[in-house]
Amino acid sequence: MEKNILGTALEDCSLDPKTGFFRNGRCDTCAEDIGLHTVCAEMTEEFLQFSKDKGNDLITPRDEADFPGLKAGDRWCICLGRWAEALEAGVAPNLCPRATHESVLEHVPIEVLEKHTIKDA
Repeated sequence: MEKNILGTALEDCSLDPKTGFFRNGRCDTCAEDIGLHTVCAEMTEEFLQFSKDKGNDLITPRDEADFPGLKAGDRWCICLGRWAEALEAGVAPNLCPRATHESVLEHVPIEVLEKHTIKDA
């Protein structure tokens, strides 16, 4: 059973749109997931633009990839590295602790994560 940063069962991040490395709605991971799509984040306009500026356009729909495009308020499993870059830039989206994979704790202290959590999530 995959666990979250709270040590409990990893919960779904988003089923509509369906997210995750495996597109199963969860931010679970495996050795092939070199991007570490492990942070369940609630999108903001600032983060979406930041990610687009960094070369990862999460806004524009791509039918060939069955990707509807994201908007502020959507939840999505984002790469740990991109979240850390956004944190340094002051535009990190808040995360859902129950849906963020426990492996994130190997790279980011829980105290930092707690400052960027969705309230009541």
